Amino acid sequence: MAYRFNRRLERSFPEQRLFLRSETGTRFVILSPTTQLMAWFVSAAFVAWAIIATAVLMMDSISSGNVREQTMREQRLYETRLRTLAEQRDARAVEALAAQERFNLALAQISEMQSELLASEERRRELETGINVIQSTLRRTMNERDEARGSLEAMLAAARGEDTDGDVPMMVSGEDMGQTVSVLTAALEATAAERDAALDQATEARTEAEDLIYEARLRDERNNQIFTQLEEAVTVSLEPLDKMFSAAGMSTDNILAQVRRGYSGQGGPLMPMILSTKGEEPDEDMQRANQILNQMDRMNLYRIAAEKLPFDMPVKASYRFTSGFGYRWGRLHAGADMAGPVGTPIYATADGVVTHADWQSGYGRLIKIQHEFGLETRYAHLSRIGVKKGQRVSRGERIGDMGNSGRSTGPHLHYEVRVGGKAVNPMTYIKAGRDVF
Repeated sequence: MAYRFNRRLERSFPEQRLFLRSETGTRFVILSPTTQLMAWFVSAAFVAWAIIATAVLMMDSISSGNVREQTMREQRLYETRLRTLAEQRDARAVEALAAQERFNLALAQISEMQSELLASEERRRELETGINVIQSTLRRTMNERDEARGSLEAMLAAARGEDTDGDVPMMVSGEDMGQTVSVLTAALEATAAERDAALDQATEARTEAEDLIYEARLRDERNNQIFTQLEEAVTVSLEPLDKMFSAAGMSTDNILAQVRRGYSGQGGPLMPMILSTKGEEPDEDMQRANQILNQMDRMNLYRIAAEKLPFDMPVKASYRFTSGFGYRWGRLHAGADMAGPVGTPIYATADGVVTHADWQSGYGRLIKIQHEFGLETRYAHLSRIGVKKGQRVSRGERIGDMGNSGRSTGPHLHYEVRVGGKAVNPMTYIKAGRDVF
């Protein structure tokens, strides 16, 4: 069988001889058909391997190029998104300034309204006192008039010699009669003058009361318009704050209760108005004013809480977002990475106390800040630490510089937010704060 196989192979691969000549002689190597077949198969396999390897390398190169292009496109899209968010943040800042101006204007208007209400109350009491005095004077004058009229009739009857009891008529001289008539006439004239004066005072009081009623109606209309504008302004200002805390997954009632316990002093323009109602229920204007003041107090508590929560950005200069919160390579990446040049300023995102400002394995130069409501922020891989342990820092205060210390592949900030020691996504707070600040 081997012989027949070789005979068939000789048709395609005839026996070949490879001559090797040297100075001492000539030698040759016989290449049988089987050897040639094996050499042909080895050569064909090598050529096929070379073609496949070249194709794989070309495909990898094309694929890596596409990945780089896709990465660059995503980076451009992300930078565009960041610019849009920055513009929206600036717009929200302008709206916040406008809301603050409306808030200050509302406080001034409320102060004016309180002054007007107090002045109106004083004028009303004075008017009531004046009317009571005029009525008393008018009644006294009318009583005196009736008494004078009765005395006059009695004297006239006596002058005519009449006796109401049927006794003998009395004789009165003409001189006494004239003096009596003169006295009575003077008394009647004085009484009439007092009556006319009382009527004039009553007329003036009625006119002034009508003017006060008209002014009160105008004041009510003006107050209603002011209250409506204030209610709209307060609602517009409170909505983004409610959304901000809700987006951060925090209970607004618990936060406000805790802030109120720490700021329990009373007094000032945000105190509810308390006016004398003489035992009656407060009027609608007072109720609306107190409701607005309560909402403004709630907004003020929101502002205090926002200063103590990490809603701000730790990097305010240009940066590149390189990695987010979540699992990678089977481990939890407990923060957000923001890359930039070495020395880029790093700022505290909320008021708090520094609990760590030193080197820590993996983090490099690390700053930990403890905030209220059980929150903690961490700033890692710094090139410089600008605060000390135990130092109290404020929101927006510079605490260090960006660097490449610890386990890091390049200069960047590793920023973490922890609630009760558990890491949460810091972008939740940053995105919630962008809608307001």
